[in-house]
Amino acid sequence: MTVSHDLSIISLIGQASVLVQLVMALLAGLSLLSWYWIFRKSFQIRSARSKTNGFERDFWSGGDLNSLFQSAAAARHETGGMERIFESGYREFTKLRSKSHDHAAVIDGARRAMRATYQREVDDLEAHLAFLASVGSVSPYIGLFGTVWGIMNAFRGLSNVSSATLANVAPGIAEALVATAIGLFAAIPAVVAYNRFAHDIDRISIRFESFMEEFSNILQRQLR
Repeated sequence: MTVSHDLSIISLIGQASVLVQLVMALLAGLSLLSWYWIFRKSFQIRSARSKTNGFERDFWSGGDLNSLFQSAAAARHETGGMERIFESGYREFTKLRSKSHDHAAVIDGARRAMRATYQREVDDLEAHLAFLASVGSVSPYIGLFGTVWGIMNAFRGLSNVSSATLANVAPGIAEALVATAIGLFAAIPAVVAYNRFAHDIDRISIRFESFMEEFSNILQRQLR
């Protein structure tokens, strides 16, 4: 008599041991969370890049700095990172210029204000990247744990069988390997997204730093 087994993914998950099912549920939850942050970060970085491009066009078009500052201050919650860096630096510059005749101290104060805002902007862009990195590095091992446990159960079940055949052991091993597959499904997108986002954020941060240096030179020329 031939024993048939349902080897569909849903059936294999349903037939797995409780511990392996918990591992699969954990991996599925991690995968859903990682996809949530992948989409959120993708929109956030795209918006940051777009706002940076727009502000650079306005800034280097030769407009008045006071006008740019007023527009940035009026729409602070809608501005991009570079615009907020400009706003904080110019606000500190105008405040110190009216109180001090030490040009070096004025420029240094403006740079410190821009550096503080720069750090906040980069920290905001990098938020939750560590979660994606953790999912990418840990998920395969969590899946492997479920696989090892499932295979152990499959071979323990063979102790009650007089003659072990491939038909006896295949379903148990297939159930266990599903955990590894889910672990890889969770890990691969997280790793790809993390590397891409880290590269994009690094490019944006370089643009922020270049702007701070160029803007500091402009402020220095205004003090002469």
